[in-house]
Amino acid sequence: MTLALLAVGAIGGLFSGLFGVGGGLLMVPLLMWWARMPQRRATATSLLAIVPTGIVGSIGYAIGGQIDVLAGVIIGAGAIAGAPLGTLLLRRLPIVWLRWMLIAGMLAAAVYLMLVEPDRGAALALTPASVAGLVLLGVTMGVLAGLFGIGGGIVAVPVLIALFGMGDLLAKGTSLVAMIPAAVVGTLSNRRARLVRVRDGLIVGAAAVVFSLAGVALAFVIPPALSGLLFGLLLVAAAVQLIVRTLRQPRTE
Repeated sequence: MTLALLAVGAIGGLFSGLFGVGGGLLMVPLLMWWARMPQRRATATSLLAIVPTGIVGSIGYAIGGQIDVLAGVIIGAGAIAGAPLGTLLLRRLPIVWLRWMLIAGMLAAAVYLMLVEPDRGAALALTPASVAGLVLLGVTMGVLAGLFGIGGGIVAVPVLIALFGMGDLLAKGTSLVAMIPAAVVGTLSNRRARLVRVRDGLIVGAAAVVFSLAGVALAFVIPPALSGLLFGLLLVAAAVQLIVRTLRQPRTE
């Protein structure tokens, strides 16, 4: 069990640092397959592991000067507000439709990232309009966390690049900062509901922290065009995973 948890953390941490994502779309199925966890416990364990991984990964990007703390805090505040809305929508809306909408958005973002090279040095100018947009992005991330148990970085990074004009490294570092508040709040809620074993989450998180630093180092070395291509392929893989889940589960869920 311990080896399985360490392996999952290593894979999730590498992708988290490299792409600025939480890693839930990878760690949750791996915890279910390798550690034999039920889905809810796997999701809760992944969310706990995201907390130390996001903190250490953010520090790595901050050392390289590729993080917008204020933007990350604004997005994170929106995510905290959006998470309860996601759980409410989960009970009231057809989950199949929502999954197909997410899949379509991920595939569109993948095409954009693979075709358009981001400006690595671009920064974000905070204006009333951009602040409102960041809050909306955070709420969207929170809703996705409530609906699908994902950190939201897989949505935040392409949006920050495509719609807010951020460079790819700055978008990744900011995305990691934005995930931390919602991950902490969600983990406390899961702990009260007894959905997570803290020991398991810390083992996954310990391995993820170490490998997230390697991922951050790789992110600074990989050229922007190649980074966009790899992130696009990750989005395609995540979309395929969601398609498989959607087709396997009954339409009445």
